Amino acid sequence: MTTTQVRAACPHDCPDTCALLVTVENGVATEVKGDPEHPTTAGVLCTKVSRYTERTYSPDRLLYPLRRVGKKGEGKFERISWDEALDAIAARLKPLAATAPEAILPYSYAGTMGLLQGEAMAMRFFNTIGASQLDRTICATAGATGYRYTVGASIGTDLEQFQHAKLILIWGGNPIASNLHFWTRAQEAKRNGAKLIAIDPYRSLTAEKCHQHIAPMPGTDAALALGMMHVLIAEDLLDHDYIAQHTVGFEPLKARAAEWPPERVARICGITEAEVLELARTYGQMAKAGEPVAIRLNYGVQRVRGGGTAVRNIACLPALVGAWRHAAGGVQLSSSGSFPSDKPALQRSDLLKQPTRTINMVTIGDDLLRPASPEFGPRVDAVIVYNSNPVAVAPDSSKVAEAFAREDLFTVVLEHFQTDTADYADIVLPATTQLEHTDVHTAYGHLYMMANNPAIAPLGEAKPNTEIFRLLAARMGLDDPCFRESDDELAAKAFRKNDARAVHFDWESLKRKGWQKLNMPAAPFAHGNFATPSGKCEFYSETMLKDGLDPLPGYIENYESAASSPELAAKYPLAMISPPARNFLNSTFVNVQSLRATEGEPHLDLNPEDAAERGINHGDMVRIFNDRGSFVAKARVTPKARKGLAVGLSIWWKKLAPDGKNANEVTSQRLTDMGRAPTFYDTLVQVEKAA
Repeated sequence: MTTTQVRAACPHDCPDTCALLVTVENGVATEVKGDPEHPTTAGVLCTKVSRYTERTYSPDRLLYPLRRVGKKGEGKFERISWDEALDAIAARLKPLAATAPEAILPYSYAGTMGLLQGEAMAMRFFNTIGASQLDRTICATAGATGYRYTVGASIGTDLEQFQHAKLILIWGGNPIASNLHFWTRAQEAKRNGAKLIAIDPYRSLTAEKCHQHIAPMPGTDAALALGMMHVLIAEDLLDHDYIAQHTVGFEPLKARAAEWPPERVARICGITEAEVLELARTYGQMAKAGEPVAIRLNYGVQRVRGGGTAVRNIACLPALVGAWRHAAGGVQLSSSGSFPSDKPALQRSDLLKQPTRTINMVTIGDDLLRPASPEFGPRVDAVIVYNSNPVAVAPDSSKVAEAFAREDLFTVVLEHFQTDTADYADIVLPATTQLEHTDVHTAYGHLYMMANNPAIAPLGEAKPNTEIFRLLAARMGLDDPCFRESDDELAAKAFRKNDARAVHFDWESLKRKGWQKLNMPAAPFAHGNFATPSGKCEFYSETMLKDGLDPLPGYIENYESAASSPELAAKYPLAMISPPARNFLNSTFVNVQSLRATEGEPHLDLNPEDAAERGINHGDMVRIFNDRGSFVAKARVTPKARKGLAVGLSIWWKKLAPDGKNANEVTSQRLTDMGRAPTFYDTLVQVEKAA
C-alpha cells in the first residue's frame, strides 16, 4: 500500500480558506484534515469540509456528460461522450457568437473561490467570444462598496490579532457556523477577559455564547451605528488626535450624528435606549482607556436596501475612537483587498474586442425572460452555469425557475451533482472537485496565499473547469495561445510580480509549502495610510458625492417595512431573514446525506408571541408567503427569533424540500443602495399553519 499526504486548500465561500492535508492510499483519498501548522486552520476543520471525501466519492457524483431527454426541470438525461457534448454546445454557440454574442451569458459565483477554477480560463473564453458580462454581486458587493468609500479597500484587522482584543463586537454574523477560526480567536480573547457582544436580529449559536446580545430589526444597523456616533461625540469618547490626523469630514459627521439621539435609534431598531447607550459607552470608554476594541463585521448587515450605508457607518467607528492604533483593534469585513491578485493576467479582459452589456446575477429571473429591445440588447439565448446553482440561490425563485424552463434557452451546466439548476440543463458537464485539480487561492478572512494540489485523479470523466473551457474554446475555433496555458502556468501568474505584499511569491514553492503569509503591517491603519483618495478615513466622501450618493453616513429604510410600505406591512407583518444553516454552505453540501440528516428538514424559527397570535405550535408545518410566492417549513417556536422576525435557516435545494421550494420563493430581485447587490433580508412575509 502506498500512502501519501497532499497539501490542499478548502475552496468554499467561507472566510477561513483552510489549509488541508489529504491522505491518499493507493490513489484513493481516505481522509481530509486541517493542517496543524497553518496558523489560522490550526488542524481544525468545520463539520462540512471534514467530510469532504464523502462528498467527492458520493454515489450521486456526476461522472459523465449528459444530454436532456425530458422536459426542462424534470431532470431526465442520457449519457453521451465528451465529443458529442462539445459538438452540441459549439453548434448552438457558434451562430450566436457570430451574430449576437451578447445573447450568450455566463452565470457563476463562488462554488469554488479558486483563482483558476473560478474565472481564469472561463473569462478568457467569454471575453474572446464577446459574451455578455455578469455582474457578480450576489454576496458581498454592497458592503464592500460602503467599506471602500470609507476605508479605501477590503483591508482590516488581521484574524491572528483578535485574541488580543478586549472588546469584540460580532456584528451581523454567526461565526460558529460560518467563520469557525475567527470564533476560536474570539473564544481565546474571552478567556483573556475580553467582552463579546453580538449584534444580530437572531439569537444565533454565536449570540448565545457572547456576554451580550443586541437584536435590532433587519435593516436598522445603520441607525444603530449612527446612534453610537451620537453618544461617542456627545460624551467625548473620541480620539481627537487620530481624527485630526487621519480622517476627513468630522465636522459634517458631527452635525449628522447629532440628528440620531439614542431614543430615535431605539425606536427604529426595536431595541431599548439603554442598549444603545451602553453599547456606545462600552466601545468608547474601553478605547479611551487604551484597550484594543475590534469589530468583526459580516455580510448579514448588507442584504437590505441600505446595506452599503450600514457597512459604511460601522466602518467609521474605529477611526472615531482611534481603534486602528492597535493591531487587535479596528474592524474586519474582508481581507480580500490585501492580496495583490493579478486578475487581468488570469482573465484577460484585453481579449474583449468591444464593450458588451452587463447583466446582474441578482436579476437573472427577470433578465432571462426579457425580450430583445434597443435598451436591453438581444434576448439571452444561451447560458453557461458553473460554480453556482441559481435556481436554488437566486432571489424570486419562482421567476428564476420559469426563466430556466424556457425551451428556447440553451443551458449548459458544469457541476458535481444534479442540482436544481442542472435539472434545467440541455447539456450537463461533469466537473472535478477540489481533490482532483490544481488551484491557487486568496482568502477573505486571513492573509495567506494558498495552494491546492490535486490529491487524486479525476473520477469518471470529470474535468477541471479550466480544461472544460479550453476544450470549448478549441471547438469554437478560438486559437489564441492563452487557451493553451496549463493550470501551473496560470497559477504562476496569480499574483502581481514585485508587489511587496507577496514578496518572493513563487508558485512552485507555494505548492510545496501549501501557504505563505502576505507581507502586511500588523496594524494597517495605525498611522493612517488608508487606500482612499485622500489617504484618510473618509467620514465625508467626495467620491460618493460624485457617484450621486449621500457623502455622509446616513440611514435608508428597507424597501419592505412599516415605515416605507405600511400597506404591505399590514398584509405581511413579519420580517424574514434566511441566514446560513450550520451544516450547509449556501446550497453546497445540502445533498451530503450525513449533513442533511443532521440539519433535519427546513425549519422556520418564530417568536412565541408571533406564534401564539397565529395559533402555531412548535412542530407545526407552516406556510411562509408573500406576493412573490410561498414555501413550507416546520415551525420552531423559540425566543431566538425576536418578536416580529421569522428566521428560515437556508439554503435548501428545492428538490430536497418537502414542497419543492425554498426561502428564495419570497425574496425579491430589488438591489441595494450601492454595489448592485441583493436584498435577501429585506423581505416581509406572513406565516400560517400549512393546510
